[in-house]
Amino acid sequence: MRTTVLFAVLAFVLAFGVAGLASVSPASARDYRWCVQGRGVGYPGDCMYQTRAQCLASASGRNVTCGINPRAAYGQQRRGYRDRY
Repeated sequence: MRTTVLFAVLAFVLAFGVAGLASVSPASARDYRWCVQGRGVGYPGDCMYQTRAQCLASASGRNVTCGINPRAAYGQQRRGYRDRY
C-alpha cells in the first residue's frame, strides 16, 4: 500500500515536470528586446533584458555594451511571391 502511494506520487511529479519542460521553447526564453553584446558573449549576445536600463545594469563593469536584439528588431522574415515574368 505504501509503495503504491509513493509510486503514484512519483509518477504525478514526473508527469507534470515533463509537461512543464515541454511547454517552454528555447526561443521564447531568449527573445527579449535588449542584448548584452561583446567579447565572449557571442552574437547576438545575451538577450534576456526587457528594458535598456536592465541591460545597462548587467553590462556595468563587464566590458560589454547593450544593443537591440536583431530578432526583435527585424521580426520574422516573410517569403513573398515573386513574379518570374
